[in-house]
Amino acid sequence: QVQLVESGGGLVQAGDSLRLSCAASGGTFSTFDMGWFRQAPGKEREFVAAIRWSSGRTYYADSVKGRFIISRDNAKKTVYLQMNSLKPEDTAGYYCASRYYNLVDVAVPGSYRYWGQGTQVTVSS
Repeated sequence: QVQLVESGGGLVQAGDSLRLSCAASGGTFSTFDMGWFRQAPGKEREFVAAIRWSSGRTYYADSVKGRFIISRDNAKKTVYLQMNSLKPEDTAGYYCASRYYNLVDVAVPGSYRYWGQGTQVTVSS
């Protein structure tokens, strides 16, 4: 059973940085894609970033490109989301997700099988 546990959220001011972590267990992660999604109240869950575990190839939403960096630590089975130059519109619950490698667009939430419980990020202006 794959388990994902997020941490690192909090309340920060605009322009600050945060690093989210997603600790994974229970799977062969070399065959996984890992994604970060976010959801604000009253809005749909949206794609933030993804990484293919085996190749390290990364993908980003246009809204975070140049500000956020996704990375992985193979030894720790952990995926990180480094968030810089945070804006109030980045405020949301952030969720880590995983799926077995496939060719479906990494930005599609329904293509992910496993989800963490989420961590809240609040950016004040």
